[in-house]
Amino acid sequence: METSATLIDIPDIADIHLAEARIRQQVCQTPVVTDPLLDADLGCKLYCKCENLQRTGACKLRGASNAISRQAEREIMGDVATHSSGNHGAALALAARLAGRTAHVVMPDNSSKMKIEAVRSYGGEVHFCEPNHASRAAGLERLIDQGKTPIHPYDHPDIIAGQGTAALELEQEVPTLEQVITPLGGGGLVSGTVIATRSWGVDVYAVEPEGAAD
Repeated sequence: METSATLIDIPDIADIHLAEARIRQQVCQTPVVTDPLLDADLGCKLYCKCENLQRTGACKLRGASNAISRQAEREIMGDVATHSSGNHGAALALAARLAGRTAHVVMPDNSSKMKIEAVRSYGGEVHFCEPNHASRAAGLERLIDQGKTPIHPYDHPDIIAGQGTAALELEQEVPTLEQVITPLGGGGLVSGTVIATRSWGVDVYAVEPEGAAD
């Protein structure tokens, strides 16, 4: 049985609409594109939401921007902390910098050099750890002990609500959708997508590469 605290922490469609209004100045409304060759090959009309063209190169800026804005609304100031192998860390670094704060990111020491430099270039401070979940969690805990506010990369209501804004934009541009396919990853994007699309009557499929199936 779920507790009331658990239910309160789960965002709803109203939270996603509020997130959209909150972050529209920080994020790009990414284009939706089609490809006749893909349509012919798949036997359907495919619409691709180009979050690769988002600032920092991924949808993660949506959730990070919403989380940072919500911190300010709650009058929780100071630096923030997270763990990430790259995309969330870079997004949180930029969102924090735009708000005059600093993001501290625990990253595995075998992370892509390009992603490490991305976090740094957006103003984040990188703290290396061994490439396993326990080390990530321990590194984040040390930063929390130092007084930094944690913002989990996907298991966080403000992150989920922010990620759901991508689906809102998609529905507004293509209201005739029947199915939505989204990357799985940690689950923040697909959670926000399911919440955003619940009233449309569409099926949502979460997918990940066979060679990187976590």
